[in-house]
Amino acid sequence: MTNALMTRRSALLSAGAAIMALPASGGAWASAFPALKAYRNPGCGCCGKWAASLTAAGFKVEMFDDPELDKRRIAAGVPADIAGCHTAYMGDKIIEGHVPAADIIRFLSEKPAALGLAVAGMPAGSPGMETDGAKDAYEVILFAADGSRSVYARYGQ
Repeated sequence: MTNALMTRRSALLSAGAAIMALPASGGAWASAFPALKAYRNPGCGCCGKWAASLTAAGFKVEMFDDPELDKRRIAAGVPADIAGCHTAYMGDKIIEGHVPAADIIRFLSEKPAALGLAVAGMPAGSPGMETDGAKDAYEVILFAADGSRSVYARYGQ
């Protein structure tokens, strides 16, 4: 299913199903997702908004400024052409850029053999990049350590 294209609606439905399958006891739901350590260019405000969207979905996100983010990204194995404005580590997986929480939840559920997910650039309308009207079409890319990649989800197309 990792090669299947998903619409925003089906991604949200998948995320909803994954959330409904989580245990309902006390704090178990908040701890069901792994924590993310995210690194951004110093002072980038949209990265904090993206982190807040993940926190609202039940993730714990720590954000750090990194003046040498490009070096970190290269060391992590993120291809330059799919780089975003922040790089997050979720255990041994990478979440690059403005990836929606629903896609991260799906990724955790499906456990594809991949290094991580990425949204290139800073598309308007993606989590953390909400605007009063403009929305770019964008793709969430599943990428592997060997350089292979596929479209994991599409938005606005």
